[in-house]
Amino acid sequence: MKTNLRSESPSDTAVTGARRPPGRTHLRLVRRARTAVKRLTGRECWHRVQVKRPREFHGTEYGGWWVCPDLLSETSVVYSFGVGEDVSFDLSIVRRFGLRVFAFDPTPRVIEWIARQRVPERFTFVPVGLAAADGTRRFFPPANPADVSHSILPRSDVQPTEIVVRRLSTILAEQGHTTLDLLKIDIEGAEYEVLDDLLASSLRPTQLLVEFHHGAAYGGLTLDDKRRAVGNLVAAGYRIVAISDIGMEYSFVHERT
Repeated sequence: MKTNLRSESPSDTAVTGARRPPGRTHLRLVRRARTAVKRLTGRECWHRVQVKRPREFHGTEYGGWWVCPDLLSETSVVYSFGVGEDVSFDLSIVRRFGLRVFAFDPTPRVIEWIARQRVPERFTFVPVGLAAADGTRRFFPPANPADVSHSILPRSDVQPTEIVVRRLSTILAEQGHTTLDLLKIDIEGAEYEVLDDLLASSLRPTQLLVEFHHGAAYGGLTLDDKRRAVGNLVAAGYRIVAISDIGMEYSFVHERT
């Protein structure tokens, strides 16, 4: 479906006090230029920011995300799926708002890494994967052994690991929650089935942060898959408040806010 995406420039307030994410300005400019080229050559979407809201950038330049601070407080329920070996975003919003973050990642290497970290009491780690059905799934390691991100998307050249996965609704019930104030999803291509499952339910997290994947490295997921997913979110009342310089990470708020 086609969507009419209106571009506005939100008032940016980064958690560090700067107006933009921390990091090298030159690198950000290069990333923006590469993203622009991809859009011009049809390899990336032309989505733009739709609504103007106060926003803050939390975490490192690699692992950070834009959020709307006026929609978070110490009582907010935050789920972060796919934390990898960079929990800077999670720890930043714990410090900023005094809330609890429930972080999820079934990657064996991440589970071992988290066990070695000193994290605050308000950081709760759960070694479970997110999917559109409860059960177990085969989990495939990345092509580059230096990378940490695994995926449920199949590959024939590596040996998979069996992992436990849960639907979002199941995890909410297990954790004793009925609503979500912020849901972050960075799950290496499995986001599309999870978003379909989310939109088929009545749950509408106030803020939704999604990293969209497509291309040969992600099981043949296409740009049309991304367009469809974003279009479905917009149709369900979500509006884009931020897009990263590389065009993969989107921050949405639900229109009821």
